[in-house]
Amino acid sequence: MRVLVAPDKFRGTLTAAEAAEAIASGWRRVRPGDEVERVPMADGGEGTLEALVSALGGELRTVTVSGPLGDPVVAAYGVVPGARGPVAVIEMARASGLALLAPERRDPTRTTTRGTGELIRAALERDRPSQVLVCIGGSATNDGGAGMAQALGARLLDGEGREIGPGGAALLSLARVDATELVRLVRGVRFVAVTDVDNPLVGPSGAAAVYGPQKGASPEDVVLLDRALAHYAAVLHRDLGIDVRELPGAGAAGGLGAGLVAFLGAHLRRGVEVVMEAVGLRARVAAADLVITGEGSLDAQSLRGKVVAGVLDAAREAGVPAVVLCGRASVEVPGARVASLVERFGEERAMTDARAALADLAAEVAAAAPVRPAGGGVPPSAS
Repeated sequence: MRVLVAPDKFRGTLTAAEAAEAIASGWRRVRPGDEVERVPMADGGEGTLEALVSALGGELRTVTVSGPLGDPVVAAYGVVPGARGPVAVIEMARASGLALLAPERRDPTRTTTRGTGELIRAALERDRPSQVLVCIGGSATNDGGAGMAQALGARLLDGEGREIGPGGAALLSLARVDATELVRLVRGVRFVAVTDVDNPLVGPSGAAAVYGPQKGASPEDVVLLDRALAHYAAVLHRDLGIDVRELPGAGAAGGLGAGLVAFLGAHLRRGVEVVMEAVGLRARVAAADLVITGEGSLDAQSLRGKVVAGVLDAAREAGVPAVVLCGRASVEVPGARVASLVERFGEERAMTDARAALADLAAEVAAAAPVRPAGGGVPPSAS
């Protein structure tokens, strides 16, 4: 059989590459004669930078930028070849991510995307890319991309003509936006916001209401932040002529999606589609007899634009059977077998011995697999 292994990360335990290797090793333990191809996946959040740089033959650069609370952090960005010149790949979580802050320091009323803007600026000035992909997942922020815009030269002024401070709460004092310097800096560069969610900026499905609590926001903070983002959107509409209030995906990364669209003219794209194109996933799926995907927590969100959804869609289109291996599962997946570490081995082993447990789970799936292939064609060359 030709087996394609294309998982996302198992958040908190395994990277996508580690998960793919664990699944492949478990499968080969039982069926050493099968051809197993590993294609680690991502959907716009953490891991997207490595997936794209690896798939497209690029390289990483590092730069010191401002972290979510202003502390210096060393962050990487990527440069990959493109049809019209270099393409910069920015993963906002490297500069403005939730993982950079201890739980007790998380406060979306104060955290900023300035470091993400500094990463973009470094890429623009050093590499002169024709296009910039900004991967916007895993954020610690709720500032609507205001800090990012300030780092690129935009002036966000209060009623007395002073720059507003960092964080989502400061947006309430915004009176005027001047993007003149920013426009000069980014002229001629195409921006793409790579996201794994379609939340609007404000409201019950917006950035503050849905994601604010996991970033440290209290119920009172959520109300304040939602009001601040609504005010911010109104000023952007008036001063820049762009209405982001109801735009699907504008609420990604604490509203960074909105900021990228309003200030940089970015196009919003599903992250999994970007990565699938980069790695040629549909061709690889069509050449396989079985596809194995997975992630740490399989839930309703997994089936809305995440890696698992994208891989399963490709498998259905190609008529190739699929299996989902996950840490835990709270939903069923029509037409695919689902196996979870928690259900099979228990919570403790799933968390503390995830790599070996995932290999064992893959071995059990392999033992139950048919001896003869279900179909498929000639496999494409590995990337």
